[in-house]
Amino acid sequence: MIIIMNDPTTEQVDRILDKLRQHELETNCLQSYGKTVITGIGGSVAQDAGFYERMPGVEKVISIVTPFKLVSREFRQENTVVTAGSARFGGHALAVIAGPCAIESYEQLHETAVAVKQAGACMLRGGAYKPRTSPYSFQGLEQEGLKILKAVSSAVGLPVISEVTDPRHVELMSEYVDMLQIGTRNMQNFALLKEVAKSKKPILLKRGTSATIEEWLMAAEYIMAGGNSNIVLCERGIRTFETYTRNTLDLNAVPMIKHLSHLPIIVDPSHGTGIWRLVAPMSKASLGAGADGLIIEVHPCPEDAVS
Repeated sequence: MIIIMNDPTTEQVDRILDKLRQHELETNCLQSYGKTVITGIGGSVAQDAGFYERMPGVEKVISIVTPFKLVSREFRQENTVVTAGSARFGGHALAVIAGPCAIESYEQLHETAVAVKQAGACMLRGGAYKPRTSPYSFQGLEQEGLKILKAVSSAVGLPVISEVTDPRHVELMSEYVDMLQIGTRNMQNFALLKEVAKSKKPILLKRGTSATIEEWLMAAEYIMAGGNSNIVLCERGIRTFETYTRNTLDLNAVPMIKHLSHLPIIVDPSHGTGIWRLVAPMSKASLGAGADGLIIEVHPCPEDAVS
């Protein structure tokens, strides 16, 4: 059950929370889209909806049967638009994020930023902290990389995004970037999800390589339940038996997410295929499926890239 209140008093909120707890429901209270939103989870709530609708301060009561509540289309019929700096996700315009997998130097990132901006990108990506399968692989320039990212952002005039891999880095990274990325390996890092929810920064949540759509939406629910509704989902390919491509880009997920959730969704055809010649056709296919944008890996000299 979700109870939406419009400018309630503290006493009105407390009364509803008390009643929900009396019905043995797990409660949460947050601000979302300018309203006070109270959730009550567990038990049989359908028979109690009318009771709560009559309580002072209540605007609307929604009974939702899906395990994900706040990110569901039942909770919000309108499509959510997320703004990160000058970039907008979920509106009528196509949003394109582009840049290198890893920040290597100011010169490398600046050259890339100029090129992607001229090509129409609205946001620059660059990895400063790189989670690697091998401990011997390049792990990123860390805070020095963030400083380069911010400097290039100011010089070129593009908002920036970078992946956060550790809850302890959230506050630091929030000083440098316009949007935080949760990568595929950390989609179910619940401590990290709770921490980025507190940051209030817009979040790009990538789908886990073996995650179902429901698990992905439940990860988004963690962030939204923590008070951050600025979430963009990213389909980046799932692991299957296919070996010709790095991953299998699940474009079924795009219209399915549009049906189940109000959150914007973009697609990563670079990681989704792992093959440069497939990026352009799969980008077109993603947009045909209804994606709100793309995130594309770009490097000025790919044969010399460290990752």
